[in-house]
Amino acid sequence: MLNINNKMRRIFTSVLSFSFVAMGLITTHAQKIEKTNISGDFPKKSSQELAKSNGFDRCSFVEYEEYLQKKDPKRMTTDQFEAWIAPLVEKARQERLANKSTSGGIVTIPVVVHVIHSGEAYGVGANITDEQVQSQITVMNQDFRRMVGTPGYNTNAVGADIMIQFALAKVDVNGNPTNGIDRVNLCYPNWSTGNINGYVKPLTIWDPTQYMNMWSVNFSNAGLLGYAQFPSNSGIPMPAGGAANTDGVVANYTTFGSTDFGAFPMNAPYDKGRTMTHEVGHFLGLRHIWGDTTCGTDYCADTPVHEDSNGGCPSHPKANNCGSTDEMFENYMDYTFDACMNIFTQNQKDRITAVMNNSPRRVELKTSTKDIAIPLFANDAEIKLENVCTTDNSTCTPSARTLKISLYNRGTSNLTSAVISFTVGTSTETYTYSGNLASNKYAIVNLPISAAMPSGSMTVSITTANGVADQRASNNSFTTSYVSPGPAAINNGAFTFTLQNDYWGSEVTWNLKNSAGNILYQGGPYTDVLNPTTSTPLPTPIVETFNLSAAGCYTFTINDTEGDGMYNYGGYYNLKNSSGVTVFEGSPFGVTQTRAVNLTVLGTSDTSLQKFAVYPNPATDILNITKVSGKAKFEIHNAVGQLVKAGDIKNNQVRVAELVKGTYIITVKDNDLSENIKFIKK
Repeated sequence: MLNINNKMRRIFTSVLSFSFVAMGLITTHAQKIEKTNISGDFPKKSSQELAKSNGFDRCSFVEYEEYLQKKDPKRMTTDQFEAWIAPLVEKARQERLANKSTSGGIVTIPVVVHVIHSGEAYGVGANITDEQVQSQITVMNQDFRRMVGTPGYNTNAVGADIMIQFALAKVDVNGNPTNGIDRVNLCYPNWSTGNINGYVKPLTIWDPTQYMNMWSVNFSNAGLLGYAQFPSNSGIPMPAGGAANTDGVVANYTTFGSTDFGAFPMNAPYDKGRTMTHEVGHFLGLRHIWGDTTCGTDYCADTPVHEDSNGGCPSHPKANNCGSTDEMFENYMDYTFDACMNIFTQNQKDRITAVMNNSPRRVELKTSTKDIAIPLFANDAEIKLENVCTTDNSTCTPSARTLKISLYNRGTSNLTSAVISFTVGTSTETYTYSGNLASNKYAIVNLPISAAMPSGSMTVSITTANGVADQRASNNSFTTSYVSPGPAAINNGAFTFTLQNDYWGSEVTWNLKNSAGNILYQGGPYTDVLNPTTSTPLPTPIVETFNLSAAGCYTFTINDTEGDGMYNYGGYYNLKNSSGVTVFEGSPFGVTQTRAVNLTVLGTSDTSLQKFAVYPNPATDILNITKVSGKAKFEIHNAVGQLVKAGDIKNNQVRVAELVKGTYIITVKDNDLSENIKFIKK
């Protein structure tokens, strides 16, 4: 993964993809795969445990920790962590008793909430409202600060004000204004915990040393309420990226927030925001009050021993078979209903203090200033490229296209108009937005692009906001790859088709048809890889030669019988001409995907139109770049537009060994030429 301190930046500008008869919008469609434990859900709880919470899985913290330890043998065990933290907790306790504070008083943790949805309108389904998000922050502040006059207050003698509060970030990873809510359309309607950890989190996370990352999602396991990542032990080295790119807390969108503050789409009795209070407790080092075993320990002396978890709303006294005359079922780290929770204890505070003072990424949060607003302007519009969830570029017929963007108002005045320009080379078109966006509100805008717009690198910019020049240049433009719907001038002759299957080749079939609808080439189904794991090599790529001697429209169609594509596991396909130039390539898909290209014959004088090429593709350590001078530069973005690496191209090579496995876009810039090329890091 990336160097978190320097390069984990969420960038939607330059989100790139390559189709040959439609604009280069990234078509993100994550897959719901339950074939193996590669990306499925964590193990489910027993029926007896689920019965305590009306059939819901209150928290998958334990299962998630087991999952992380299996993935990374260097990750600490429970015993290792407790041995490390015990003296630090005792130090925090002694300092508290001596009326000293090592936390520096009240700590404010900046929060970013990633609202993961599948293209729903604002306020519909998983695309929850700003107000629902804010209600969750309010509840956590009431609970962690033991606020008088709120449901988070208690009169228990050991009840504690944790002296930690939370604030939605006011500065994003690029230094621009934000309301701390990061809305991301990933196109798929629901997510397994494995896919959240392996796909959603690494794609969307903001620097976890500066933000506490929270995710609101729609779980594929409808009974799961949430889970959190436990802190790390500073004495145990973590691998590059490792657990850092998944660090944070996750909740089902129906348990994120509190209906005390609005009629939100939430599920009672878990609709008062205590799922996230509970999960943030884990994030800060607390364990379940019953120690996840019969009569276990949570390592806090002032919480009574519990025989097991509690559901519902029990009554006092609640004795057990562990010697306790009464259980503290109101504790946030139990499994009771939201309305029955209201206490963290003094010793739980000591644990949290020790974690905040010593654990990687937690200690850095103490000094983060991302919750402090930067100077704002009256007229400040922000623009981002929106993901497209449908298969495009499936026809050779020239027509007008649309480019979907999100337009945010980051200014202090309402945004009532904005002029948006989109330029390829010397061709520029404009669109005027009119509406009424309050500060930090947004609108989805479909920019109409004429059929005359040529192919090339397209820059989309806000030129005016409210009739005047936009006052912040750092958030008002992005660049994407655009391909005109008109005929593509590409050499005819021998073309190389490459298909990298995932582990389930028996699901895949494909064909290539000419303009008359006749099948010229076809393949599949293929052989499955039996019982794969995350370390199992992918099958050998299938490489075929297509001899296309006639100009015309060709359509390539690929099918997956299970409807889950192949991209989450490293599969891909592409067609390249004899010079190595990509004619078309795939993007994540479900059941089927079609790529079309209108071939015409290049004359000898047109060969200069061919630009750069990269090899090998897929690459392991080094990516070679052809046809570049000694002054060429590069930028590499991941699948959702995050800039992961940039610099000079030295000796026609770029080192990619440190990148994690996946799909990337490299932008090669040499003098006046610029080209975006997709490659696979294996």
